[in-house]
Amino acid sequence: MEKVAETWVTSHKRPQSSSIRDACLVHIYPVGSAIGVRYILSDKPVLVGRGEECDIRIQDHSVSRRHARIEPQSEGYIVLDMQSTNGTFVNDKLANEGMLLRDGDYLRIGNCIYRFLVGGNVEAEYHEEIYRLTIIDALTQIHNHRYLIDFLEREVLRSIRHGRPLSVVLFDIDRFKTVNDELGHLGGDFALRELASIIRKTVRREDLFARYGGEEFALVFVETNLKQATEACERVRQIVEKHPFKFEDKQFNLTISMGVAEVPMGVRVTPNDLLRTADENLFKAKRAGRNRIVS
Repeated sequence: MEKVAETWVTSHKRPQSSSIRDACLVHIYPVGSAIGVRYILSDKPVLVGRGEECDIRIQDHSVSRRHARIEPQSEGYIVLDMQSTNGTFVNDKLANEGMLLRDGDYLRIGNCIYRFLVGGNVEAEYHEEIYRLTIIDALTQIHNHRYLIDFLEREVLRSIRHGRPLSVVLFDIDRFKTVNDELGHLGGDFALRELASIIRKTVRREDLFARYGGEEFALVFVETNLKQATEACERVRQIVEKHPFKFEDKQFNLTISMGVAEVPMGVRVTPNDLLRTADENLFKAKRAGRNRIVS
């Protein structure tokens, strides 16, 4: 985790009131040197954009020079899009008419995502958010690669020790480069978020759904053998294939290819062994024509 920083966007003095004005934005996406930086809001309007005159200046090509404005009001902070090219969104809802920010909301400015925190416990919530950033993928809001490896290490040991089944799946989006080429990176990010959202609803509480990297994802099925995992994957594959994706005014469909592996009974394996086998089966699924499962 990069060292976090704090920025005062309108004043170098903390506002005197400790009620609704104890608020900040925390940068959570894209990852890099800016992750975890918080911008503390006060009683003055805040201009967000790429231009030099902006209070929160974002050096990203997806952000307009004067992108959005955050206005303090009696009930809290209102965010208003300033006719930007790529839009301002609160929890994926367009903020053209102005939207009230509520504690925990996600504010998307072009390709950048911020978490809005407010209230008397903002300091504690901020540190909790920093911890979340170590285990949660900011774009898709599912667990990240780091958490996946930790989870697998625990579950593989438990599976071997107690002789219980465990299956691991790697899958990715077929021809994802075409999505980025046709819709741009904002469309690609939308596709990843939407895909994660529809699959997350199908995953049991005891299992794990994580972003492995890029357009590649992982599923870990606890107490599940290879046959059962393959059946579960087929349900997921069909859900994705039938789902209508729509970005702005363009509707499109996606398919996924999946590789499945299981902990072999009586053999000591590592998480890397399982992931390697799943990845090899994913590659076979791709070579066999995509939109299929190999186990």
